[in-house]
Amino acid sequence: MKTVTVELGARTYPILIEAGLLARADQHLATPTKGRRIVIVADENVTQHLATLTAALGGACETVILPPGESSKSWAMLERLCDALLAHGVERGDLVVALGGGVIGDLVGFACAILKRGCRFAQVPTTLLAQVDSSVGGKTAINARAGKNLIGAFKQPEIVLIDPQVLDTLPARELAAGYAEVVKYGLIDDAAFFAWCEENGTNLLAGDAQARDYAITHAVSAKARIVALDEYETNGTRALLNLGHTFGHALEAEAGFSQALIHGEAVAAGCALAFGFSATRGLCTEEDAARVADHFRAVGLPDGLAAAGIDASPAKLVAHMRHDKKMDAGTLPFLLARGIGRTYLDRSVDLAEVEAFLAHAR
Repeated sequence: MKTVTVELGARTYPILIEAGLLARADQHLATPTKGRRIVIVADENVTQHLATLTAALGGACETVILPPGESSKSWAMLERLCDALLAHGVERGDLVVALGGGVIGDLVGFACAILKRGCRFAQVPTTLLAQVDSSVGGKTAINARAGKNLIGAFKQPEIVLIDPQVLDTLPARELAAGYAEVVKYGLIDDAAFFAWCEENGTNLLAGDAQARDYAITHAVSAKARIVALDEYETNGTRALLNLGHTFGHALEAEAGFSQALIHGEAVAAGCALAFGFSATRGLCTEEDAARVADHFRAVGLPDGLAAAGIDASPAKLVAHMRHDKKMDAGTLPFLLARGIGRTYLDRSVDLAEVEAFLAHAR
């Protein structure tokens, strides 16, 4: 078993990574919860994994099942979840377990942040995207009409259990979408890891367990390190994790937060656009921007607007960006790059410049 620790003082917690871990979850969830209630919240797509987890806990748990998909990150579903947890009699000391992808993790984490002013929760992510990104770091949220993740709170889990074997049941599209977040870590500050992705990404997506496990551990370690340095995104370090997301969230908003363009696909297109924009500004070379786009295209991910199925006007996409939660005093910070592995936060970008770039982006 590999253990990665998120160092947050009194709120430090472990991330455990091991094939088959789900079937042994009782060793890590039941003991610290002895005499307390465990409620598992899962979506309708993970019933197989729910059965495994329930069996591991000896049936000593209760369950709440929610609809899958981004549309569940809503006020209505948050209310439904909170009512269900209250109906189960959840107390602050009980443990709520988020079993599923990023949507379930975000929704459950937010519910646990506000229910009775704070309940314990654990993350058991079942998608690659959730394993390498959203289950770690404590960002929880729901969406609003104005944009993605605009209503939320920081709420750290007390443990994250990652079982790479559950990815064997993940649809190919979801696996590829999660891989976009893996690549992101190389683009931020680890050029050698991006080169590893270029060499091994196709094999990882084809089922190479060794490559998959290495990528998960590497990505989780990178995120844990960044979160420990800047938990609440106040000094600019954690903001680096938003690479590709400013463009990507605008694309998701234009797609109506639907299955037409799922989050990881939007991140891939967003990263390619961020590098393209950086090249246009003379910050990185055209060759670096092409490497990024080429790799996403090689693994079947969108490398720009057309591949993401977006044909909206640049003005409309920029209008979506104006609702970004990172907007500060009328200025939207952008994650740009001076090269692969050399991402930085730029607060000098004029949205008119972004609109002009998008008019010529493909």
